[in-house]
Amino acid sequence: MLRHYIRTTQVTDRVGLSLLHFRRLLKSHRTTTIFKPTVTEQSSVQMYMEPKGTIVFTTVGRPYYGFDVFSIKSPFVNAPKFHEHRLTDGTSINFNAQFVDGQDQTIAFISERSGSPRIYQTRPGSSKTELLPSIPCSLFHDRPVARNDKLFFISAHEQPDQIFKSWSALYSTDLKASKFTRLTPYGVVDYSPSVSYSGKFITVASYESRPWPGEFHELNTDIVVFQESDPNKRVIVCERGGWPTWSGDSTIYFHRQADDGWWSIFRVSFPENLEFLGFPIAPTRVTPPGVHCFTPAAFHDGKRLAVATRRKNRNFRHIEIYDRVSKEFYPVTETLNPNFHHYNPFVSANSEFIGYHRFRGESTEGQSTIPHLEPVASPVKELRMLRLNGSFPSFSPDGGLIVFNHDFELNAGIKIAKSDGSKRWTLIKDRTAFYNSWSPTEKHVIYTSTGPIFQSERATVQIARVSFQLDPSDDNNREEIPCDVKILTKEETGNNAFPSCSPDGKFLVFRSGRSGHKNLFVLDAVNGEFNGDIRQLTDGPWIDTMPSWSPKGDLIAFSSNRHNPDNVEAFSLYVIKPDGSGLRRIHVAGPEGSGDVDRERINHVCFSADGEWLLFTANLGAVMAEPVSWPNQFQPYGDLYVVKLDGSGLRRLTWNGYENGTPAWHPGNQLDLGKLRLEDDIGDKLRGQFDEPLWISCDF
Repeated sequence: MLRHYIRTTQVTDRVGLSLLHFRRLLKSHRTTTIFKPTVTEQSSVQMYMEPKGTIVFTTVGRPYYGFDVFSIKSPFVNAPKFHEHRLTDGTSINFNAQFVDGQDQTIAFISERSGSPRIYQTRPGSSKTELLPSIPCSLFHDRPVARNDKLFFISAHEQPDQIFKSWSALYSTDLKASKFTRLTPYGVVDYSPSVSYSGKFITVASYESRPWPGEFHELNTDIVVFQESDPNKRVIVCERGGWPTWSGDSTIYFHRQADDGWWSIFRVSFPENLEFLGFPIAPTRVTPPGVHCFTPAAFHDGKRLAVATRRKNRNFRHIEIYDRVSKEFYPVTETLNPNFHHYNPFVSANSEFIGYHRFRGESTEGQSTIPHLEPVASPVKELRMLRLNGSFPSFSPDGGLIVFNHDFELNAGIKIAKSDGSKRWTLIKDRTAFYNSWSPTEKHVIYTSTGPIFQSERATVQIARVSFQLDPSDDNNREEIPCDVKILTKEETGNNAFPSCSPDGKFLVFRSGRSGHKNLFVLDAVNGEFNGDIRQLTDGPWIDTMPSWSPKGDLIAFSSNRHNPDNVEAFSLYVIKPDGSGLRRIHVAGPEGSGDVDRERINHVCFSADGEWLLFTANLGAVMAEPVSWPNQFQPYGDLYVVKLDGSGLRRLTWNGYENGTPAWHPGNQLDLGKLRLEDDIGDKLRGQFDEPLWISCDF
């Protein structure tokens, strides 16, 4: 995983997101719908929908999840305790489930088997997994609830009214139809829906119309209630809370971080008719300090809660039941799977079963291998997207090979893989290396950074030229390729990293701390600074980093906080000519002076093959789901975007609760995805290697 890589990027070289602004729908928020622009808008939009080719990128931790949904009998019913039953089929990752109302052990859940999070259903005794109604143009669905023949869910297919706002909103549909109704008013952001026992009321964690202020350790959302029949009449029943769950029709439990630092469950009760002048209500704390409690699911008698917990001296999140009467916790999953994380419990209507999702385990039937490359759904027809099991990819000149860094925890060296995912070799394994650039003119030459990642200006990190020999058609069984490593920078010059090669193969642009600040330099790509030329491209008391040389050779794109050097967390997108002239900022979030523009966290920029588009990761779309409900993502607002060099045509490419980054654009027009090798015996063993959110501390 990229643990060391991402943690330090928040204070050094990093950033994130962006958006395309379409006309708002001029219809009532209760009308059906999937957005379709007018003819005039279609012409305008089509002008910007031109990026083509194949993008390969990294998602932090996601390849390791291997989630399936499980259930057990409640320990409070007359049944053998703790007999775990797997409800999903081991395909892709499956999570955030709910029991379907009135159907024993039938669940609605989210699965990424189609390349994006969509809603599925599975029934006991059936080997078939059914796709439930999902909005076809949406690449993000979450938290499905099936109640009274209706399906409620979160989708993120409609553009919000301003930047730094999540796209997440609540929708419903008849399970027997395909008409979708938006229940969240336009301009409002809703997460984590829950439907009351009768189906009359809905509660969500909501920002209402406020923009995202930038936090993600705990979202500053409120608990909002409305009737399903009248979603316009919304009541904030309690300020500051998330992940609400109903007990009956007048009591809601939710989580938030208490004043003493412990995540805890709180409760609010109110009249069922919502005609109460005392809103918002001060909540009552339910669970005690000394244990973190998240993502509650209430038993319908209101006396017990299923919660996910983190305890002192425990390394894993587990499901427990908290009895409100005895004020005792009853462990559920720790005796079954002590060394697995368990997430987001849910309870059946009769309170007989408890469900959750976890890593399926190495010995469980289902997908047990992480492929080298995995297809991801793309919002642009002519643009293909692949998730790489690794980071910092770069394509060979003919596009047939990819160089990347595999795992910064286990092996921070360099690997090479075929672009169809069929074969992988180790190039360097005895030294730390990160960020790679394949020479555009030499078939077997790669440039990389060697040394500790994301350190101070004076830390010793060097630019290296790596030469090797490989016949891509060679199907022998060797796993390592001999190579020659030539250091191009002097050890005493400090931190030199992030090389990008010029299209003629003669020069490298890279970031160096040799001046006392992290600025850009240009270096002889063959001889380095020992017998070749080196010159400073940018100069100033700020951070210029992660440069990318245009395939046309005329521009270098990079990330920088030069517009506000005192803020080491907000980076924006810049371009400069190789001779140091023509420096300009590309205003992605808005015009200079707009206020929001200096909140940009943009990084990992690279060019399209034709040099007309820039691809990067950024933070403009906020978060899609409550981060505390996920494994650790250092920046769960990091999604991929493209923009033209003039700042027009901004398009969002990914929607999820992950951190996406370190993208590369295939140098040719197309990579044939039909030839991808995704067999079960190709790839890494799935071991469930991921962390709890590192910002959750038990050290009180």
